[in-house]
Amino acid sequence: MNALVVYCHPHEGSFTSAVRDVVTGHLRKIGAELRVIDLYGEAFQPVLSESEWRSYEATEDRSDDIARHAEALAWCDTLIFVYPTWWYGHPAILKGWMERILLPGVAFEMPDGGDIKPLLRNVRRLAVYTTCGASWWLTFFIGSLGRKTILRGIGLLCHPRARKSFAAHYSMDSSTAESRARHLEKVEKAIAKLTASRGDQA
Repeated sequence: MNALVVYCHPHEGSFTSAVRDVVTGHLRKIGAELRVIDLYGEAFQPVLSESEWRSYEATEDRSDDIARHAEALAWCDTLIFVYPTWWYGHPAILKGWMERILLPGVAFEMPDGGDIKPLLRNVRRLAVYTTCGASWWLTFFIGSLGRKTILRGIGLLCHPRARKSFAAHYSMDSSTAESRARHLEKVEKAIAKLTASRGDQA
């Protein structure tokens, strides 16, 4: 198993980093090959520049950070996002990562009179583990845009039978030590189910 974790939080020691540690700890325990992209840690530049916009469909001479992250996407069969949900969506740095990395020739091919052609068929497991300041009902009422963008949008680019996993701690701003502990247990169970062999799930 080749697992790529895209991690996004500005503060090391946050609860989101604890979620990341549960995920990466499980992956190491089962012997997965693991890579972690820490967007804040590497000071990823999320802004799509004018020159990048003009050369959006070009597949050659892309910057080193784009090439490195694109290679990681091509390498992995398991893609996991760990981030806090802010304003019902992704932090700006993660949205910028999608705009700059999920490019033609990397994640899809541009359409020729039809829909785009998916290029992430190597990804057979896709997961989102997040936290939400809002309650479950308010998130449901407004819509979990981050979840849909990844599990539906990116999911369409992955293997057609890719397994998917999602876990969120809602009402994070009023969370307790007990609720956070329960959520870490929930994430542990979710990542174990996602990575279990088909026989283990029977």
